[in-house]
Amino acid sequence: MQADATVLLVGATDRTVRKAKELGLRVLVLQHPERFTEAPCELADAVRAVDYTDLTALETAARELWSTTGFTAVVSLTEPGLEGAGLLNDVFSLGGTGLEAARCFRDKLAMRRRLAAAGSGSVTVAAAPLTTRRDLDEFADRHGCPFVVKPRNGTGSYGVFRVTGPEAADTAWAAVSALNGHRMARTTMPFSVDGFMMEEYVDGPQFSAESLSFNGRHVVVGITETHLAGDSFAAFSHAMPARLDGAAQARVLDATSLFLDAMGLRDGPAHTEFRLSERGPVVIESHNRFGGGAINELVRGAYAIDLETYALGWPFGLVPELTRPPRARGAAAVRFLVGGPGRVESITGVEDARAEPGVLTAEMWVKPGDTVRPVEDSWDRLGLVAATADSSETAVRLAGRVLRDTVRIQVRGEDGVLRPARLALPDEARRRPAQGGSAAPVAAAD
Repeated sequence: MQADATVLLVGATDRTVRKAKELGLRVLVLQHPERFTEAPCELADAVRAVDYTDLTALETAARELWSTTGFTAVVSLTEPGLEGAGLLNDVFSLGGTGLEAARCFRDKLAMRRRLAAAGSGSVTVAAAPLTTRRDLDEFADRHGCPFVVKPRNGTGSYGVFRVTGPEAADTAWAAVSALNGHRMARTTMPFSVDGFMMEEYVDGPQFSAESLSFNGRHVVVGITETHLAGDSFAAFSHAMPARLDGAAQARVLDATSLFLDAMGLRDGPAHTEFRLSERGPVVIESHNRFGGGAINELVRGAYAIDLETYALGWPFGLVPELTRPPRARGAAAVRFLVGGPGRVESITGVEDARAEPGVLTAEMWVKPGDTVRPVEDSWDRLGLVAATADSSETAVRLAGRVLRDTVRIQVRGEDGVLRPARLALPDEARRRPAQGGSAAPVAAAD
């Protein structure tokens, strides 16, 4: 049997369950065993432990709930649960995004192939699987350097390398050989790296389109500026709304709809990363969920829209359908702390930071005793502050000031010296906004 207004969550946080309950939903959760301690989901009406990356085990658990309790919609907002949610949408004929589309979002090589098959060449680049050392040389001969090597199913810039020549190719191949087939390190996400790929490098500033889809119709809620480290692909700050002129915004909106149509996304949020190249917006990657790194907090601060609430409420008609991109009510930004190498000695000031006027959230991802590494990917960042203000630049400065003056993470280095964690980007390195289809970062990389 089925039950009205019952949502099945494939992986969840306590926050997600709370928001679903606030919408008046009955909530069932299939939670990964490794996530129970971190997110027990005590407010849910029922919780079952299952490795939701094992699609056979997931389907078995879902069929039990279907026969005993019933559910109306399946939602996942966690990366390793997205394919499982797509499978269950198909198995129980619930509509929404199915397994094939979900896999194309997760598998970045499949995404490139799908775009090519759909004739969406304007938003994509050449790509190929990486299985042997010779593949790197052949890709360089065909497409030139630099190019990018990355996991087909990774996230958070984990295992991503920029190949600039033969020596960099040797380094990348050694890393690929070490990482492939093994579980992602430094993250609680329960999945392993499953194959690598190569793709053309796209030069230009980076942005992301935060969108919601309604029965196959896509609305970009906001565009985020993303500022990357000079020596890695980790995001070091975000700002919203992006400082783009009208023509550039229109190109991003058109490219987002073209891309999501080609991917077969039907409903819910998506986080689509672009580089604004000389030929226009080019997709770097996308996820059929909202972005991490407090992106949802930025959307809430700038547009007064909660993407998580929309993802939960839309299948039940509990949120209004958006007909056009909303007008910004302000601006928001997030800044990150980094440090290392060393070990976390102490953390103070987080609650004080959360109480600061204009602060949307303050999150620290480490605790005393944790190892700190030089930044190679997003998992090496220590924490963040997101803030809202009347302009992107003011929001960037506010988030940076709170991190610098209020939050204290002390890291004892490998040399035994105690040092404070630092802002990932310096305030003084701001650039002026660009026009005509590109935008300069609010803050430049170190």
